[in-house]
Amino acid sequence: MPKYVIEREIPDAGNLTAEQLKGISQTSCGVLRNMGPEIQWIQSYVTGDKVYCVYIAPNKDMVREHAKQGGFPVNSVSEVAAIIDPTTAE
Repeated sequence: MPKYVIEREIPDAGNLTAEQLKGISQTSCGVLRNMGPEIQWIQSYVTGDKVYCVYIAPNKDMVREHAKQGGFPVNSVSEVAAIIDPTTAE
């Protein structure tokens, strides 16, 4: 199944408190439960003004529907073409 990276512009995302991040995570997990097992949230990276999320889903439309139901912004959804890391150099 395809893997996607979602870019979300969220002003001051890097200053969100642990409690706020917990609430966002709970909202996301609730939407995922309702949508079924085809879509999975892997993890997210919070930076200064953006959040980058990694999802597995059958298509971009399902990723965008999750965002719509959860009230999350989506600035871009990109399908992962390949994954590399230091072991790729071996």
